[in-house]
Amino acid sequence: MRYSRVRTVTTVGLKVLDVLVELDIDSRAVIQEMDIVGLGDTVIKESKKRVKSAVKNSGIELPNGRITVNLAPSDVKKEGSYLDLPIAVGLLKATSKINADLSDFVFFGELGLDGSLRRVRGVLPILLSLSRRAKGMKIVLPAPNRQEASIVDNLTIFTADNLNDLVGFLNGYIEKSPIAYSQPELGNVSGPDMSEIKGQEFAKRASEVAAAGGHNISLRGSPGCGKTMLARRIPSILPPLTMEEAIETTMIYSVAGLLGEKGLIKERPFRSPHHTASTTSIVGGGNDAKPGEISLAHNGVLFMDEFPEFRRDVIEALRQPLEDGVITVARAKLTATYPARFMMVAAQNPCPCGWYGDKTRECTCSWYDIQRYNRKISGPMEDRIDIFVDMPRLDFDKYMENSTTESSDEIRKRVIAARKRQSERYEGMSIFSNSQLGHALLKEYVPLDTASRSLLSAAMDKMKLTARAIDRVLKVALTVADLEESKVEARHIAEALQYRRKT
Repeated sequence: MRYSRVRTVTTVGLKVLDVLVELDIDSRAVIQEMDIVGLGDTVIKESKKRVKSAVKNSGIELPNGRITVNLAPSDVKKEGSYLDLPIAVGLLKATSKINADLSDFVFFGELGLDGSLRRVRGVLPILLSLSRRAKGMKIVLPAPNRQEASIVDNLTIFTADNLNDLVGFLNGYIEKSPIAYSQPELGNVSGPDMSEIKGQEFAKRASEVAAAGGHNISLRGSPGCGKTMLARRIPSILPPLTMEEAIETTMIYSVAGLLGEKGLIKERPFRSPHHTASTTSIVGGGNDAKPGEISLAHNGVLFMDEFPEFRRDVIEALRQPLEDGVITVARAKLTATYPARFMMVAAQNPCPCGWYGDKTRECTCSWYDIQRYNRKISGPMEDRIDIFVDMPRLDFDKYMENSTTESSDEIRKRVIAARKRQSERYEGMSIFSNSQLGHALLKEYVPLDTASRSLLSAAMDKMKLTARAIDRVLKVALTVADLEESKVEARHIAEALQYRRKT
């Protein structure tokens, strides 16, 4: 009987767990078969066919007898195709095709039937986890993952193109240099500019305040007034990603298998799911508990166009992540937690036909239709939106105007300065913007003078504000004050109150 042990890993969401691949060959068995045990999913069960074909097509003879592969610990669910490579290495080690000591190596990668190593998803969170807890460890992964691996420091990482290449390297016939660490550069934001928007000064100011404090914003107006145009330009005024945010975002895209050839996500994500999207696609889930749109929008913008047209359960599912900044996806045999700290931009028409309140076109909806349409957004959901903006339709003269407005770069400078004040204020806390402030901290950072208190009290009675809505007003007022490099005064409260929904 021949036996080998090879180290690898598995992932549960963004959590990385060590796995030991044990392989035993019973040469006395008549049937040449491979069994994989240890709670692997269907993809892993299919690994035996890929491994056997890859080894055979690499010109390596398969051993006679029954091969048993155990994935330890046996009570942890394993998923994905990246266990192909460690199983193949274990087989080659057990048959003495590989003579090297593998105790310091960790292998993961998918095999093609011709023995080639293919790209796998989820490499970045694995490497970052190993870099924090493993010293002297050597990693071997597929060559197509080289770009992603180059942004991880403190690890010795090798890549291989195919099984023969790997065997030659491990046996000392082929020399390989570890991947050189490449310090990523986070570039400027590219894309559409705020200066392209004609008019809508109030909406642009509201977007600036939203970007400066990370506030959720709702844009309401008739078709063609510029809601989508404005929403798509909000990322251009957000601060650049920090290295920590860029790595966080890249980890999520890596786990989701959406990273492609990119080594690092360098710009804030902008996600715009269609209103027919399911709850699973928005919050995450499925058999392998993949991240959903709210996690893919982490550190960026989630644009919900035609917001009332989304299913009610989808809208209500946003309430918890908007409050907590994380989402836990629970399935029968798997629970995964993903970050979901995003800025939500919701856009909607004022009524089903879209022309309620328009000065030039008549609305064809009944009052009941209008009420039912707007009632799709519940009170608790509205309380989680900080800023509401009604956008009028642009008239012809404004549209033909040649005057230039502020560019995204100019607005962005003010936003960055406001965010800098917030980062200095909340230094040492797990708070990244004013939108994350809790009630207790609001009392500390937003002391109200007599005029401000009187204004807020009158507004509460007239506008029927809830306690949560008052907190939202105070957060927005603090952001307006940060843009002016001032303390909160009555005028800042007054501007914040303008951004609450009137009807």
